[in-house]
Amino acid sequence: MADTRDANARRLRRLTEMGKAKAVDRASRALRDVWEAGRKPSEIVLRVELIQRLDGERAPLVRLVLPRGIALRFYLVTLFEAQCRLGVNEPWVNDRPLTGVGSWSDFFAIDGAYDSDSKTYMLDTKQGRTSADLRLRQVKSALDTLEKLGPEHALAVVPKAKNGGRRQYGQFSLMKETGRGGHLTPDTYTVPEAHWSARTISIPADFFLMGWVQVLNPSEVATWLTLRALSQWARDQHADTGVYLYGKARKEDFGLRRDAWEDGCNVLRSLGLLRHARSSPLDATPRKGLFPDLDVWDYFARATRERYEPYRWQVIDQRLGEDAMKTLLKELTLRQQQLDRAAEHRAQKKNSSTA
Repeated sequence: MADTRDANARRLRRLTEMGKAKAVDRASRALRDVWEAGRKPSEIVLRVELIQRLDGERAPLVRLVLPRGIALRFYLVTLFEAQCRLGVNEPWVNDRPLTGVGSWSDFFAIDGAYDSDSKTYMLDTKQGRTSADLRLRQVKSALDTLEKLGPEHALAVVPKAKNGGRRQYGQFSLMKETGRGGHLTPDTYTVPEAHWSARTISIPADFFLMGWVQVLNPSEVATWLTLRALSQWARDQHADTGVYLYGKARKEDFGLRRDAWEDGCNVLRSLGLLRHARSSPLDATPRKGLFPDLDVWDYFARATRERYEPYRWQVIDQRLGEDAMKTLLKELTLRQQQLDRAAEHRAQKKNSSTA
């Protein structure tokens, strides 16, 4: 419980700092500028190989569920940027700088450099701790992570200069969701065509435009994308009775650990992006609050669930149109208050028992 309380406090602190700097608002505005100046896609299409394990290899998605860095966020944003500019089957070409207005660094919200001893955020232009410096550092680190997935599985390739071998981050190439491939010629990213079968999945543009890509943790994004895939592969079942994922399939097909999956589902549910399967229409207005599903349907799902029977979920998109920053900040604040009260109660109980 202490770990949960501390983790929530850290996340709330980081989100509060981003709120003070309007980091999420500004990153979302930069992405909206790209969207409005381009093709204005209503959905971003992903190849299924990004999320599902094929040929005995772990899918790239789960390999990017990391405690630090923005590698997963960076790759998803590059796909969004590409589909705003390019049509189906058009190859990706990088014509955007790493820094400056409208640059890659402009697309990502971070909280800054935090000093745990003084419990304050630091701003030091001499040591490269400005917001712009830190964002550039995160972008370069993300590219390193995407390239280090392996010679055949890399999702980005950063060339080296001929003289001295210095890495040219500004000239990086984006690879398809399947990775660079095993041929001499890299499998450079092209925009996929949405397909009715299980070959692609789509995510609403609001995921990027309203800040959700900035504030959700990698494990929450991975859980959300997996459930989106299941909901689109079995549309009728999703609408009627919900979709589910047994432990074996979760681990072997998608590579998701149980704790990450369960935590992801709980957070997504509290944010109104997910709910236990119920009979009301999927396009009904989602209820607000810390527990949007806490009614007879939620009780029924919990009370009748056998130990071997997974929860059945329905993905809800209406909340994606709301401000992600405000929504998550409210939920984290309420949760911290609950955790603090619980900790205080335990302390009082312990003191009374030893008195």
